[in-house]
Amino acid sequence: MLYEDFDAKKRMDGDAVFKNRVPDFVATNLSPAAPLREYQKEAFGRLVFYLSEYKSKQLPVHLLFNMATGSGKTLVMAGAMIHLYTLGYRNFLFFVNSTNIIEKTKDNFLNSRSPKYQFAEKIVIGGKTVSIRSVDNFSAFDPDGINIFFTTIQGLHTRIHEPKESTLTLEDFDGREFVLLSDEAHHINALTRAKLSKDEAIEKMTWEGTVRKVMAKNTRNVLLEFTATIDTQNPDIAEKYADKIIYRYDLAEFRSDGFSKDIKVAGIDFPPMARALGAVLLSQYRRKVAERNGLQLKPVVLMKSRGIKESQEFEAQFHKVIQHLKVSDILKLKTRGSNAHAQAFAYFTANDIALGNLVREIKDDFAPEKCVSVNSKDDSDAKQLLVNSLEAKTNPIRVVFAVDKLNEGWDVLNLFDIVRLYETRQSGGRAISPVTMAEAQLIGRGARYWPFTLSKNGEDRFVRKFDRELTNEMRIVEQLYYHTKHDSRYIAEITSALVKTGALAKPENVRPYTVKVKEEIKQTKFWKEGQIFLNDKRETGRRHIRGIADIPCIPERFVFSLRKGGGEEVTPFEKGGAGRVRETVTKDITPLDASVWREALYRLPFYRFDSLVRFFPHCSSVHEFISSKKYLGGVTVAVQGEATDVFTISRNDMLDAALSALQDFERLVLANTSEFEGTKEFVAHPIQKIVREEKYGEIVVSDSGDQEFGVAMSIARDASLRLDLGAKDWYVYDENYGTKEEKQFVHFLHDVMTDLKQRYEEVRLLRNEGLKLYRFADGRAVEPDFILFLRERDAKSATVYQLFVEPKGEHLRAGDQWKEDFLKEIAGQGKVVTLFENVEYKIVGLPFYTHDNNTVFEDAFEKYR
Repeated sequence: MLYEDFDAKKRMDGDAVFKNRVPDFVATNLSPAAPLREYQKEAFGRLVFYLSEYKSKQLPVHLLFNMATGSGKTLVMAGAMIHLYTLGYRNFLFFVNSTNIIEKTKDNFLNSRSPKYQFAEKIVIGGKTVSIRSVDNFSAFDPDGINIFFTTIQGLHTRIHEPKESTLTLEDFDGREFVLLSDEAHHINALTRAKLSKDEAIEKMTWEGTVRKVMAKNTRNVLLEFTATIDTQNPDIAEKYADKIIYRYDLAEFRSDGFSKDIKVAGIDFPPMARALGAVLLSQYRRKVAERNGLQLKPVVLMKSRGIKESQEFEAQFHKVIQHLKVSDILKLKTRGSNAHAQAFAYFTANDIALGNLVREIKDDFAPEKCVSVNSKDDSDAKQLLVNSLEAKTNPIRVVFAVDKLNEGWDVLNLFDIVRLYETRQSGGRAISPVTMAEAQLIGRGARYWPFTLSKNGEDRFVRKFDRELTNEMRIVEQLYYHTKHDSRYIAEITSALVKTGALAKPENVRPYTVKVKEEIKQTKFWKEGQIFLNDKRETGRRHIRGIADIPCIPERFVFSLRKGGGEEVTPFEKGGAGRVRETVTKDITPLDASVWREALYRLPFYRFDSLVRFFPHCSSVHEFISSKKYLGGVTVAVQGEATDVFTISRNDMLDAALSALQDFERLVLANTSEFEGTKEFVAHPIQKIVREEKYGEIVVSDSGDQEFGVAMSIARDASLRLDLGAKDWYVYDENYGTKEEKQFVHFLHDVMTDLKQRYEEVRLLRNEGLKLYRFADGRAVEPDFILFLRERDAKSATVYQLFVEPKGEHLRAGDQWKEDFLKEIAGQGKVVTLFENVEYKIVGLPFYTHDNNTVFEDAFEKYR
C-alpha cells in the first residue's frame, strides 16, 4: 500500500518528515477556531510531498485519505484546496454523499458566519485576497478565485448525461485543470458486490465512466477521495487502491489518541420507555456534573426507532410520560439500573439534589418544544437547522427522534446518549449483520468529542482527560452511552461491530490498573513535609513586546529573490564551450517608501491595526509601525538577482519584496510570541496534598508483542526491563505501567542507586501524572514524566534537588525538542520561592533521557550522582 511506503519513510526520517512540509499559508488561511492537529498536519504533509517530491507519482493524481469520522476531514479538504490553489488550480468539483447535506457542506465552505466555516475570515495567498464561490458550471469561472461545483455522484451523472442550459457538461472540462474532491461520495465497498441497487448501479456507471473521462481530459487533473470506511481486506478494493491510499488514520487510532468519547454499551432489562427514562436521567446528571465544574453543557439524547410509525408513536407516548413523571418512576432506576445510574443517584445525594426538584427540571428540560423529530423527507429548513446546530447556546433541543435520516452527514458533538427502542436482531450466525454494522457506525459518528477545558493552563480541549481516573465525576462528560435491551447475543454482536469499526478497543485489551503510594512512603519525612515546586501560567497581553527586538528569531535582514532569472545559467553549445555564468548580486533597498509599505500592509489581514496591536501593544499607529526603528523602520529588505535587474528595480519589485518580508515577518511573530508566559517563580506545594495517594484507570494494551505501555514493570514483556518496584524504597508508587523508555529510565536509576544513596540521605522517584510546568516563553504546558527528589546529607543546612526528567524515544525527539529546550532553561532561569529555613531547594530540568543515545543526559546527570 502507498501509505505503508510513506509510513516507512516516516520511521526512517523521523516523525516530523511530512509535518514539516506543511506551508505556513495553509494554517493561516484555515479557521482559527480549529487549530491543526498533528494527524491533520501529517495528512497535509503527505499530500505536499506526493505532489512535489514523490518519485513514483502517478498522473493524473488520484489519492485517498482514510480518516476517521470526526477527525476533521473537511478541514483537510479545505487546506488541500488552499495548497492546490497555489499550484495554479482554480476549479474544484466537490462530491458529497447525499443531497440532504449539500447545503450543510456549502455552509462549511462558503458561509463565513457559520460556526463550522473551514477557512479564515479572509483568505490571503501571495499577498492577494482570494474569494470562494459556488458555481453551476465553469464557463465563467473566476480566474483569481476558488470556484466550487457542489454535487452528488448521482447528480453529476444526471447533469452530464442529461445536460440543460447553463449547467455542467463534459465539454466544460476541455482544456482546463480540475480538482475533484470526494467526501464519502464513492461507496467503494458496496460497488464490489455482484448485485447492486439502482442508485449503486448509477454510482458505479458514473464513477467508472464520467469521473474517469473527466480525469482523462488532462493529466494535470487531481482526484482526492476522503472516506472513513474502506475495506482493504477485500482483495478487489486492495488491488484498486494499493497506489492511492496515502494516509490511514482510522477510528481505532483516533479513539486511542483520545479524540473521541469513550463508548459504553448499557444493556438493561427494561422496556423501551424505561430505557429512554434512564437516558434522560443520565443526561440530566451529566449536565449537573458539567455545571458544577463551570461548563455550560446541553447534552442531547437520540431516540432511535426501527420505523417512522413506531417513532411517531413512541414520541407521543414519551411526551405523556414526561408530562406526568413522578419521583417513583425514576426511583426504579436506582435499584434496577446500571452502574452509571447508581453513580448518578449517589451524586444527587452527595450534592443535596432533591429528587422532586430533579423531576421538575426534567419536565421542563424535556418538554415537547425541546424535542424534535426528523423522520420526514419534507422536514422544514427550520427543523434541519435545529438538528444541525444542536451545540448552539440558543438551541433548546434535548431529544431527537429518528429512524435513519441521521445515519450520514450529521455532525454533532453534544450527543451523549443513544437509545435503541427496538429489540430485534438480524445476525446470521457468527457474521455481523448489516443492520448492526450500521448501528455501530451511527454510534461512531455520535462519539465525536465535546471539547472542553477545566483550566486556563494549556490543557488540550479536544482530547479525553480522565481515562486513567475511573472515579472522577467528569468521566461522564467524556462518555457516550448506547442504551439497549440486555440481550447477551446482541450486545456481543454490537460490541464486535464497534471493535471492527475501531470505535471500541478489543475488550481483552482494555485493562484496569491501580497504583498506590506505598504505606512506608507515607510514613517518611518526604511525604509528610516534602514540597514540589511548580511554576504557573499568566496572561501577558504581550505587554513586554515594545518592538521587534523583543521577539526572538526575527532576522535583521529579509532577502527577496527577483523572479527574472539569476544564479548560474550554463549554455553548453555556445561558442566558448562551458557557457556563460550570470552573476548574482544582493542589494539593500531600504528604507522603502512609506507608500510601498502601506500598500503591502493593506493586502495582508495580519497587519490591520486591530490585529497589529494584539502583537505590538505599544504601537500607536500604522505610521509608527512603518517609520519607527522599533518596528519596520529597523528592518532591512534586500533583493537578490542579476545585477541588471537588481540595479533597475521597479516599484512592483519593491512591493513584491515588501510583501515577501511581511509574510516572513508574520510567520515568525506568530511562531515566537504568545499572550501567555510561564512564570519564572516556582512555588512550593505540599507533596501529600498535590500527589494522589491512589490512582485508578484503564489502559488499552496493544496486541503487539513488544509494546510496554500498559504492562506492569514487574511483569514487563522485555525481561531486561522487569523490576519489582514494590520492594524499592526509592520509588513512590507501587508499580509502573509506563512506556519502554520510561521503564528504561527507571532501570537506569536502579543501576546507579548505590552511588546516589552514598551521597544523599533521601532519594525518591515520583511518576508524574497531571502536574504541569509552563514554558517561560509562551506558557505552553509540559508534563515531565518523572520528578526525582534528592536530599543531601547535611544536618545543618540540607540541599534538596528537584529534577524533572522526560524519557523520550528517538523517533519523537525532533517533534518535542521545544520541551527539552525549556527543561534545560529551568536551572538557569527558574527561581524557587521558599520560606523554609535550613533547607535550600534547587530545581533542575535535565535533557531528554534517550536509552540508545544517552550521552548528553548522562553527562548532565553526572553532576548529581
